[in-house]
Amino acid sequence: MPRISARFAGALLVASLAMPQLAAAGDYQLGPLDKLNIRVAEWQTVDGTFRDWSAINGQYSIGPGGTLSVPFVGDMQAAGKTTAEIASSIGLALQRKLALPDKPEASVEMAQFRPFYISGEVQNPGQFPFVPDLTVLKAVSIAGGIRRSADYGPQLEKDLITAKGSYDIYDDQRLRLMVKRARIDADLAGKTTFEVPQEIQGDPRLPTIVADETAILVSDQKSLKLKLDALDQLKGVLQSEIESLQKKIANQQKQVDLAEQQANSIGPLAQKGLIANARLLSSQQTVTDLQGKILDYETAILTAKQSISKAEQDAIDARNTLSSSLTADRQQTEANLNEAALRVGMQKGLIAQASDPATTAALTGSQEPALLYSLVRVADGKTSEIEAKEDTPVLPGDVIKVKLAPTASQ
Repeated sequence: MPRISARFAGALLVASLAMPQLAAAGDYQLGPLDKLNIRVAEWQTVDGTFRDWSAINGQYSIGPGGTLSVPFVGDMQAAGKTTAEIASSIGLALQRKLALPDKPEASVEMAQFRPFYISGEVQNPGQFPFVPDLTVLKAVSIAGGIRRSADYGPQLEKDLITAKGSYDIYDDQRLRLMVKRARIDADLAGKTTFEVPQEIQGDPRLPTIVADETAILVSDQKSLKLKLDALDQLKGVLQSEIESLQKKIANQQKQVDLAEQQANSIGPLAQKGLIANARLLSSQQTVTDLQGKILDYETAILTAKQSISKAEQDAIDARNTLSSSLTADRQQTEANLNEAALRVGMQKGLIAQASDPATTAALTGSQEPALLYSLVRVADGKTSEIEAKEDTPVLPGDVIKVKLAPTASQ
């Protein structure tokens, strides 16, 4: 392991953005669906070495509630904070929770910005990856420009059918993810059943979805129970073996006592020459052999106790492995659910747009259509819609609405 100076170790890993083109990149405030690359390292003052925390290093997603879940740290509020603030919080939390003499250094970098969305009169409405210095005009260009069609009536009908089909797909995904989240929560709590959220109760699609997730829940619990039962049985067998060995030791000790008494009674006679010394030596050898067997039994008891300790640790590991897997699965489910909900909302807007007669009238006129822009943005937990122009900056997570302005003839 390389040795480095303490000053260099303290400054080696700092929070920075992977995309410095953003204005005031260091002040970028994180939000749901942002993905971060986190790396933690610790300078060992005692031996002057640099240790990488591979168990924590990796890519993490900020959940829909704005929280970030990091091993050994737990859930922490990330929305509204910068990468530097997150890095400092992780280092302090690790030092406090693990009682470390030196604070670990955390590097937090943007792996992927949350996407932006565009709907309305563009060729390809939908979700697109965010890029630095994005404006409304650039976003329209990314979406293929203004939507045009020689025969807009059939195009509107086609768009309506497409939007409705996409809505059904994303709504089904959202429903399944909500049921899956409920199942994971029950699995983490050790329950054998779960209840679906109130908002989706009564949906005709639920019985099949709930049956599938219940089967997974039962399988997880059954698998864990089988492992724990097997380990309990092993501990029972080992405990019985220990008790049997303890009885053997007690019996063996009685034989040792008798043999010692015999040897003690023969000793004076051998000294007087009344009994051959060979008989005394044989009696003493018998005592030694019996004591050796007692040591063997005690060694076997120690081995059995070590096996019991290992079985108990295996039981703990089995529970922890299932819990860790479920926690990671729940975090990913939350991210997927948030994305599905955004897609459902976007398709609703597209359905409404394709169903609007005013849109059809505007685009079938002979005059060049004018566009109106607005941004739907979430700030401090509140959603607001603001008017925009072509040069208005777009932020990650924004929804851009592109509408047609009425023509002069109308």
